Amino acid sequence: MSVLKNKTAIITGSTRGVGFETAKKLAQEGANVVILGKSLQPHPKLPGTIPEAVAEIEALGGRALGVQLDIRDEAMIQSAIAQTVEAFGGIDMVVNNASAVYLTTMEETEAKRFDLMQQIIVRGSFLMIQHALPYLKKSSHAHVVNICPPIALDPKWIAPFPAYTMAKYSSSLMVMGLSETYRKEKIAFNGLWPRKLLNTEAVRFLLGDEALASCRDPKIMADAIHQIVIKDPAAHTGAFYLDDSLLSSCGFDVGQYASMSDAHLINDAYVEEEELE
Repeated sequence: MSVLKNKTAIITGSTRGVGFETAKKLAQEGANVVILGKSLQPHPKLPGTIPEAVAEIEALGGRALGVQLDIRDEAMIQSAIAQTVEAFGGIDMVVNNASAVYLTTMEETEAKRFDLMQQIIVRGSFLMIQHALPYLKKSSHAHVVNICPPIALDPKWIAPFPAYTMAKYSSSLMVMGLSETYRKEKIAFNGLWPRKLLNTEAVRFLLGDEALASCRDPKIMADAIHQIVIKDPAAHTGAFYLDDSLLSSCGFDVGQYASMSDAHLINDAYVEEEELE
């Protein structure tokens, strides 16, 4: 029996991309999944709605709850937590996937863009964890996964887009600090980051359709998140994983995730060009 059977996972930003693939993967492994996003109705430019995501997971035999959430709104976070507990009886896993990406220089970053990244990536993740903690403390298998990079203090990573880096590094600092704070309570906090760009709407928006051929399928992150949350939380906390390194160490062929087998994959930010160990 899967260790995730009847466990409950909250996944932010899960109507598309990494979040949706993660929800499908965990549901297939027996977990109850909570789809959190803003889209109830189809968007003219973005795929995926909450009802569509729930319906697809249920069609695969999984159990899903859909809750509309603007992660900037604390009352909506509290409501999502309450609805989750009412539906499934508790919370065992939180995946902080929701993000906003503006790769702009200091002078190009508008205040509203700066604020949005801080509100979603930092404040939203912090409050999601904070309000889930009473239930994570009661869980026998408590995991929090932030989509964030290992902190690299080389100025070359900070100089090009400082506002985005400040937000993502704040998410990484949560992992570093909270893993120690809640180590004795056996709540695992870990970070995960993609080595290569992923075939997502965010990349399409930033780099255009032509870049997608040089990206990996977001299923690589879903499989990596699965490998993290099946670990013993008491023994595996405070780590920063790269998706392909983690999966390679678990025996996966990471070549399967390339959008095109002969494509030159593009490195994501904060990751050096290097071969897998």
